[in-house]
Amino acid sequence: MKELNIAVLGATGAVGQEMLKILEEYEIPVAKLLPLGSARSAGKEIVFKGEKIAVQAADDNSFEGMDFVLGAVEGDMSKRFAPAIKKSGAVYIDNSSAFRLEEDVPLVVPEINGDDAFGNSGIIANPNCCTIIALMAVAGIEKLSRIEKMVVCTYQAVSGAGQAGIAELQSQMKAISAGETPEVKTFATQIAMNVIPFIDAPYGNDYTKEEMKMQNEGRRILHDPDLKVNCTCVRVPVMRSHSIAITLHTQKKLSIEEVENAVAAYPGVRLIKDYEGRCYPTPLDTTDQDIVWVGRIRQDLTDDNGITLWCCGDQIRKGAAANAVQILKLLAEK
Repeated sequence: MKELNIAVLGATGAVGQEMLKILEEYEIPVAKLLPLGSARSAGKEIVFKGEKIAVQAADDNSFEGMDFVLGAVEGDMSKRFAPAIKKSGAVYIDNSSAFRLEEDVPLVVPEINGDDAFGNSGIIANPNCCTIIALMAVAGIEKLSRIEKMVVCTYQAVSGAGQAGIAELQSQMKAISAGETPEVKTFATQIAMNVIPFIDAPYGNDYTKEEMKMQNEGRRILHDPDLKVNCTCVRVPVMRSHSIAITLHTQKKLSIEEVENAVAAYPGVRLIKDYEGRCYPTPLDTTDQDIVWVGRIRQDLTDDNGITLWCCGDQIRKGAAANAVQILKLLAEK
């Protein structure tokens, strides 16, 4: 792999910081690293490979000479700079939701549909974090038999709402311990010692945008426009790493042994049958690494062709930053 010029748009945020960390971990050969952010972030220093590098304020001229741009900003900022990135000739790997459903923008999980990345016209979209984790868990099963529908419940860590989500849970737990009334700012109601069964804005059909991403994005990644997904997204008082319960219906009946073997053999996935005396993974098990852990695989009691499983994955890494760097690595190696 040749040395690359790489910009990180949103370098000071949680996902941007993780992208920098993973570029080092994956030993991506970087000739020039350009951390970019808003005018407020300009001048702040990030550390990359032991060197301090000042963050620059992004503008339309920032991307000249870059091979890749990793996007870790909100959708409006992504749309703002995408034309300039394309014009520069760099490939933009975007973590926001801005382009995920655009027909000419590949939506990629490298282990599942990596070849789609090579059909890009300058932009590649990173899927939603829960979509990545859930589809990694079931992709091996999909190879045995088409998955016709899934019923999904996500249990999403507060870090999915950024640093503000982490700070809110920490401050609320501290207040409760001190016998004080917790302050609510980031979430709709108290998250400490509570769960909130509503994430993102309404979609218009009694579901939320977050819930519909599993079906809308899943159809593109699995190349199956008829895939049906019923999803409920729940915020839970966990710092990091999302957990997901999935019941899926396959076209043909599969045995538990077949399913377990397929899950165990799939790249980027770990089957849990006996881990420290447990048959299931937890958020703490899967934090700060890139493997999706899958356990509690069992027959659905309501459907002969149904399988139920539990999975966990780090939504900041495999659900965001690591997936983006893996796309970059895939393209750079070819």
